[in-house]
Amino acid sequence: MYKSKGGDAMHFFDPKTHARVTDRAALEADLREALRQQQFALYYQAQVVGEGRLTGAEVLVRWQHPQRGLMLPDEFIPLAEETGLILPLGHWVLEMACAQLAQWANQLDTAHLTLSVNVSANQFHQTNFVDQVLRVIDSTGVNPRRLKLELTESLLVSNVETSIAKMNALKARGVGFALDGFGAGYSSLSYLKRLPLDLLKIDRSFVRNILIDSNDAAIARLVIALADSLWLAVIAEGVEIDAQRDFLARLGCNAYQGYLFGRPLPLHKFEELFEANLSLDGGSLNACF
Repeated sequence: MYKSKGGDAMHFFDPKTHARVTDRAALEADLREALRQQQFALYYQAQVVGEGRLTGAEVLVRWQHPQRGLMLPDEFIPLAEETGLILPLGHWVLEMACAQLAQWANQLDTAHLTLSVNVSANQFHQTNFVDQVLRVIDSTGVNPRRLKLELTESLLVSNVETSIAKMNALKARGVGFALDGFGAGYSSLSYLKRLPLDLLKIDRSFVRNILIDSNDAAIARLVIALADSLWLAVIAEGVEIDAQRDFLARLGCNAYQGYLFGRPLPLHKFEELFEANLSLDGGSLNACF
């Protein structure tokens, strides 16, 4: 649809584009309100070693939208990144995760559990990022050695020297670092060997077809060998069946995360899963770091 204006100008109107823009504006307004109303919740996906000994979890955020229902990160995190709302949201996730770790520390059975928290590029590149994390650690009283911050390759390569300085400052307090989705993006051994990492995560895209795609199997084998040579732990994401776990174990990877061991769960469900896991020997991913 269009109409002329002034004799030589036309304005075009696309209903689909208009609907998308309107929906995005509404979602952004809802997102701002959600931060004020604390409509978010943390879900926990188990991380295990060996045959399934639960050692901790990765925290994943969910949005309990009053009209749209439970929303997954892919539905709102990109918008949060674009609008800068990822900064208060990411800080809230970190605070809640540290508070939960501090609470678990008061119980003998759960004191060893670790939590991994994803950090966005916008968060990490804030000049006061280190101070923010340290303030959360001090205010919650959490043992920083139970906290693992997950970073992506693309986040680190833009300013390697500054990234290393920030990581070293936090590692001095005991915070650990995992490189998420290793191998799925830009990978440079020249910077990898300099980063103060503790853990490499084999991306789920390689694990998915590891049994039928020789290239994926070769990449997983190389990541495990590289981690071993650099004295890093390694964990595989997206493990869904026993055969994948067994194949990875033969390659030398004995830490896993995926639907085989549990979907992301609300806190009470995750703690139920842990209770069921107590019959196994206690442990921590720290044993692998």
